[in-house]
Amino acid sequence: MTELYPLALRLTDRKVLVVGGGAVATRRVPALLSVGARVLLVSPELTPALQSLVDAGRLTWVARRFQPVDVDEAWLVQVAIDDDDAAAEVSAAALERRVFCVRADDRDAATAWTPAVTRHGPLTVAVTAGGDPHRAQVVRDAIRDGLSDGTLPGCHVPDAPAGFSGAAPQVPAAPGRVVLVGAGPGDPELITVKGRRLLAAADVVVADRLVPGLLLDELRPEVELVDASKIPYGPSKAQEEINRIIVDRARAGAFVVRLKGGDPYVFGRGGEEAIACAEAGIPVTVVPGVTSSIAAAAVAGIPVTHRGVAHEFTVVSGHVAPDDPSSLVDWPSLAGMRGTVVILMGLKNLPKIAATLLANGRPAETPAAVVQEGTTGEQRVVRATLGDVVEKTAAAGLRPPAIVVVGDVVNALSAVPIP
Repeated sequence: MTELYPLALRLTDRKVLVVGGGAVATRRVPALLSVGARVLLVSPELTPALQSLVDAGRLTWVARRFQPVDVDEAWLVQVAIDDDDAAAEVSAAALERRVFCVRADDRDAATAWTPAVTRHGPLTVAVTAGGDPHRAQVVRDAIRDGLSDGTLPGCHVPDAPAGFSGAAPQVPAAPGRVVLVGAGPGDPELITVKGRRLLAAADVVVADRLVPGLLLDELRPEVELVDASKIPYGPSKAQEEINRIIVDRARAGAFVVRLKGGDPYVFGRGGEEAIACAEAGIPVTVVPGVTSSIAAAAVAGIPVTHRGVAHEFTVVSGHVAPDDPSSLVDWPSLAGMRGTVVILMGLKNLPKIAATLLANGRPAETPAAVVQEGTTGEQRVVRATLGDVVEKTAAAGLRPPAIVVVGDVVNALSAVPIP
């Protein structure tokens, strides 16, 4: 058994080198970014999930193969490639410079190991088991469950509600089964308890680009991670391929979790995947998720309904412009309603959306807000009116994913301090 010296690293504003741009890096990079590390990623290619982090300016990408000079000034090296010779070259360069190096391909050749991790608010638990990752994960999962249901003593977790038995209901992960899990709006702690438990039992995880990266960091090493945003073709063909992967893996006996941002059935194409599974005779279960249409507004201090202000709200997709014949949204009717309008995937088409609402009678002084990456550390909020929301959003440089809220509720809590 290998003896380890446990240590927690403070990596804020310190360089961490990640070599490789595939599934392993997709799982590990979000955890590094969450603690403030300056990530330099060296790889000829990237997954779409990593590319989105580059586009957002959250990490630096060098599009080439590794060179020893890349290790200079790094505090930690993460090797996320499956080429043994290339990985050995990276770890040799790190060893020469006395920089700890984690290797996904060969833990025995590494100078540092990534433990099995679970997070519960400010509490982070890391478990190693002398080189036995399965045992570490079993112990980690037991601790996670104890923190979630309040049965682990001495951790100051909130009291369980009256009548609660103290143990979460157990749902066995039967082989040849598919679960559509909503991962929530972005904060990894906003996935449901059931969703997180089933995710921990998965053999295969098919994940969208907007899934919280820290959830992928907790997957067992042997789990097959399929980056759904990497699948080629147009939207329809890509969805057909996702359906095929889900069905094929389940037919092979795997427990498949289709992990989707928000809720599977709110503009998530979960219905199409459920139909594909049903037609193939594959049992499918849906675990609802917290949708950003409500959550992102809420964390920005905007209740989509508020007594005396709005008694209704409508959620629409803005990914198709109002003047496009294929749009299914009745924009003129939305302009005339008194309630709240929440628009998902509408940032690109915001100029046309605002113009259409104004042209159909929605007053220019109607309060409006745009919330970028709600519930995450990258959250930004722009408050405006329908008449100037396009200009203010462009000036602020907001980027997708973002929601747009139109209605008097935008200012309903203006006197309430929002942390």
